[in-house]
Amino acid sequence: MFKHTPICTAVVLALSALSIIGCNDTKQTQSNTVATQAAKSNQQDIYQDYLNRDVRDDIFYFVLPDRFENGDPSNDQGSETDAISRGGFDPTHKGYFHGGDLQGLKNRLDYLQDMGITAIWLTPILRNRAMQGPSAGYHGYWVVDFTQLDPHFGSNDDLKDLIDTAHSKGMKVFFDIITNHTADVIKYKECHHPDGSHRDTQSYSCKYKYMEQLAKGDKYTPFIVEGEENLKVPAWLNDPKYYNNQGDSEWHGESAINGDFVGLDDLNTRMPEVVDGFIDIYKDIITNFKPDGFRIDTVKHVDMSFWQKFSPAIMQHAKDQGIPNFHVFGEVYDGDPAFLSRFTTIGKMPAILDFGLQGNADAVFANTESPQKLQNLFDDDDYYNDADSSPDQLLTFIANHDMGRIGLFLNNNFPDSSEAEKTQRSILTHAFMYFARGIPVVYYGDEQGFTGDGNDQAAREDMMPSVTASYNDNNLLGTDKTTADDNFDKTHPIYQKLAEFADIYKSHAALRKGIHLNRHADEEPGIYAFSRIEETEQLEYLLVFNSASSSQKVVLDASSKQYQAIYGAKQPLKAQSGSVTVNVPALGFVIYKATDKVKPVVASDVKLMVAEIDKRSPDFINIEYDLLGVEQQPSLYKVTTEFVNHQGEYQLAATDFTPTYRAKVLAADIKDGLSGKVRVTIDNLNGDVQTKEFVLKR
Repeated sequence: MFKHTPICTAVVLALSALSIIGCNDTKQTQSNTVATQAAKSNQQDIYQDYLNRDVRDDIFYFVLPDRFENGDPSNDQGSETDAISRGGFDPTHKGYFHGGDLQGLKNRLDYLQDMGITAIWLTPILRNRAMQGPSAGYHGYWVVDFTQLDPHFGSNDDLKDLIDTAHSKGMKVFFDIITNHTADVIKYKECHHPDGSHRDTQSYSCKYKYMEQLAKGDKYTPFIVEGEENLKVPAWLNDPKYYNNQGDSEWHGESAINGDFVGLDDLNTRMPEVVDGFIDIYKDIITNFKPDGFRIDTVKHVDMSFWQKFSPAIMQHAKDQGIPNFHVFGEVYDGDPAFLSRFTTIGKMPAILDFGLQGNADAVFANTESPQKLQNLFDDDDYYNDADSSPDQLLTFIANHDMGRIGLFLNNNFPDSSEAEKTQRSILTHAFMYFARGIPVVYYGDEQGFTGDGNDQAAREDMMPSVTASYNDNNLLGTDKTTADDNFDKTHPIYQKLAEFADIYKSHAALRKGIHLNRHADEEPGIYAFSRIEETEQLEYLLVFNSASSSQKVVLDASSKQYQAIYGAKQPLKAQSGSVTVNVPALGFVIYKATDKVKPVVASDVKLMVAEIDKRSPDFINIEYDLLGVEQQPSLYKVTTEFVNHQGEYQLAATDFTPTYRAKVLAADIKDGLSGKVRVTIDNLNGDVQTKEFVLKR
């Protein structure tokens, strides 16, 4: 049951960027302060026990160390002994090193901790080729040595010191790692002169050669410029036989896997020697530095067979090293869950970055698209459910170093809007990232209202005082500062809101690990409502977000006689005739917590409704069930699917808590495929458990 009507016709946003709460600012501020104080008093010891903390309890901060804080100017020029890793320092140039380092990051850990951050994700920090073409390796993605820290950032001991210090504060440290490529060292005689310079001075590209061409003998002739034959560490990486050597990627088809990533040396990740070599490399990294997990770069450009062996081996090694909750998540630059999920299912990767949520959250809250996009997004969460992964393990984000900042999107989408409105939309979009399912990631500088001018280099400003002109002319959201100032400002309105959200997040397990249930979504800008319900607690947290520039209300079925106000409201919410009316300010949101458990329901039967090849991911069979007699919303049911494998035994496929109840099962794993057998178990989490077998062919 739901209906929806507007109750306010004007945008209630203050002239100052500091007044960013919406209707009834003063009273709501008082309510939020009380909620924050209560949240702080209820935070649990898990936030000191970094080692045993579930990654779903974490809040990430994604940072480029070079652009954060310069704690040791003596390393600004990089290596004193390895010429390939020296130089490239020019803080006036957005494509060069700016001097930030691990000592600077260590010096600012309290800034992050006070914002509620519990995990730091660093861009790659291993030793790079300092200069490559017209820019420097400040970002870390041009690795030549997989055993040493890049000297621009400090020493291996500095890295260990940073990790030890972060751990002492209960904070985790994650490394960004690369397996797809190394720095550009290998050249092709057909494209390059003997000194390595490019023959094509217009496009600076080498046209990709397809496997069909290779079979006919049409190949490039790889070579290494004299003096660079032994640049890479470990030594096996210097041999061209371990690389594809097929020219530049065209970003589609086989070239997306085998092509050079904008000229970088593309490894042949189908070769067992390459797979085993990188397993050894990153086992050593774990052994030597004890990070808490890895973010893996350019995952979709690596052969799937690589991930099937690499991910389990790395996870097991971390456990053997005494890191029980080591987490791995990959970058798959695509917004379709049917494609993204292939790397957590077929690829055996624990999680990926949720580009689907990024695109849809920004479309709704940083633009004016339909909230039904969010409803559809979470309906697709079934793609991520399998025996060892789930959608709540995904890393969620709204901006990054490649695509650009939330401030940029707001400037592009609302060029005539006030700074106050853009600031509020940034806060609202961040809030959705914090409280929807998944693990939130804040992109450094977004908490200070950074906007950038575009993507890539234009979105990588300095937190320390900058001397880069193209950064310093930007108008930051929520402040009169520019990037020429020190921007570690704990009074910034976005920073303060994120700190408040972190307190709430940490104080309520359901907001970190709860089942995410769609409740209502408007067709036009307005309401998106959802529930978070923790499986054992079984109390509904009702969250209602408003993307409209006018206050709205929505009527929803109630699971409780009363709801406690957690955020955004000053009074409890009382049910009348089995429903609640929720009022939400313009560009605001509210959180309520039920005082009664969700009422148990009992299905009269379970029916197999659909068993077919999945239309969007044809390697999978889509199985759907109907639980007869279950009409209450929200309701709690755990639906577990098992299938008969090729050994004739039942094997776990997926567990689903959200209607429509589905399982996406790899067709190749099921004995007899669409003529195979499955067993479904439905559990209402209150003692009623039913099991039924089905033959898929219908």
